[in-house]
Amino acid sequence: DVRLVESGGGMVQPGGSLRLSCTASGVTISSYLMSWVRNAPGKGPERVSRINSNGDVVYYLDSVKGRFTMSRDNAKNTLYLQMDSLRPEDTALYYCSSEALGLSGQGTLVTVSS
Repeated sequence: DVRLVESGGGMVQPGGSLRLSCTASGVTISSYLMSWVRNAPGKGPERVSRINSNGDVVYYLDSVKGRFTMSRDNAKNTLYLQMDSLRPEDTALYYCSSEALGLSGQGTLVTVSS
């Protein structure tokens, strides 16, 4: 069973932090370009960040630069998204994705609200 499973979402106040994880099973993702994507209510999906197989982040959405940090642990077959200084507009379903594999997870919900 090939899948990506996200975790770490929840509700947080503005200015707070969350760390999302995405663990792959049934497939080794270490050699693939991987992305975090979010889907906010009433909006289309937008790519938040992208990381190459070497662990270099090659893209951040402008609105998250300086606040979010993407990383990967290839030994654990896992991606991470550290989100700091969260804003209400960051509220969305966050999921990890690989275009090459044609694979996306079910997502984890992040709600930023006071």
